[in-house]
Amino acid sequence: MTTTPRRGQRALVAATLAVATTLTGLAAAMPAQAAASTLGAAAAQSGRYFGTAIAAGRLNDSTYSTIANREFTMITAENEMKMDATEPNQNQFSYTDGDRILNWARSNGKQVRGHALAWYSQQPGWMQNMSGTALRNAMLNHVTQVATHYKGKIYAWDVVNEAFADGSSGARRDSNLQRTGN
Repeated sequence: MTTTPRRGQRALVAATLAVATTLTGLAAAMPAQAAASTLGAAAAQSGRYFGTAIAAGRLNDSTYSTIANREFTMITAENEMKMDATEPNQNQFSYTDGDRILNWARSNGKQVRGHALAWYSQQPGWMQNMSGTALRNAMLNHVTQVATHYKGKIYAWDVVNEAFADGSSGARRDSNLQRTGN
């Protein structure tokens, strides 16, 4: 009997296969004894890391976590470190799911990339209609609180996500964050 992988598993497997196909060409150019056994090891041979975004709710799925643990050296939280997840109510912070990903990654020898401190999308409801000084102060508080919580545990942060507008204009995205000022 075969089972159909769930959407998250399919995405993880598809990403793994796409990169595996790309890295196969690189591995073919190397002597056989130098070929890496995982995608993360292959990336490390050229001084790079190989990462994926994972969801805390999927860590109990053994296929998902086994592939993530075996193939990747860098882990990014899918949504668990974004504004709506870390500060669902103003000045009430929740790190449970972000910490779960962080702890899983670190216990498996992975580095963690934080994602994302400021984003026009996935803002908590209380923030969506804010502007001006109130929004600026709320963002300063949010960034300070979240970055302080994860200080020394996160390799790098995506501080501002998708700051530029879609398309080829090169303009900054019109959002309440951008309208607050540079």
